[in-house]
Amino acid sequence: MELIWEGLRQAVKLLFAGDPEMIRIAFLTLRVSGTATLISVIIGVPLGVFMALQRFRFRNVAVGIINTGMGIPPTVVGLFVSILMWRYGPLGFFNLMYTPTAMIIAQSLIALPLVTGFTMAGVQQLNPKLTLQILAIGASRRQLCWLLIREARLSLLAAVIAGFGGVVSEVGASMMVGGNIRGHTRVLTTAVVMEVSRGHFAMAIALSIILLALAFAITMSLTKIQQRGGGR
Repeated sequence: MELIWEGLRQAVKLLFAGDPEMIRIAFLTLRVSGTATLISVIIGVPLGVFMALQRFRFRNVAVGIINTGMGIPPTVVGLFVSILMWRYGPLGFFNLMYTPTAMIIAQSLIALPLVTGFTMAGVQQLNPKLTLQILAIGASRRQLCWLLIREARLSLLAAVIAGFGGVVSEVGASMMVGGNIRGHTRVLTTAVVMEVSRGHFAMAIALSIILLALAFAITMSLTKIQQRGGGR
């Protein structure tokens, strides 16, 4: 219990002291996870709507891949991204290993199945007659998709929350492709792992508290938007 209180004390001290390294780590965490979530939303929402509306050969296989991806271990994603971006890998000439860009790519791949799966489920839960009604009034396919997205907006916000929660808390892929380099690729999760390996448990607790506070603030903001939309 004393260790936890010491961690709380250090967390408050770091926050109010305006420690430059802590601020840098927190902002990099937000930048990497926020960008990865945005990319996954840009790709995953249209893909989820497409999967919900279209019927094609091997659709069940595609849905199964998406559902499997929702639970894929981040370390597996990190492994394949590392192989692709390694010096002698197919994308090695980009020199992206151990950069924030590599971390964003890995986290995007982690969040993409979550966003796609939640979006697909949200659109599929809508009344099938709604699609027929929209098409009956002469709406184009693009207008149909936009109206369905508006109707399923609560599920879409849940998709965003799930995607962000999945990447801001992961450590395996970030460590593998980012390397936890101070001042360059160190984020809150990798910093926690490093402090634990050093035996600095109070500092690890402090960093964990800051990470939880950061995740809670972002998630609560999205939740407020979601619940406000549900009251309309």
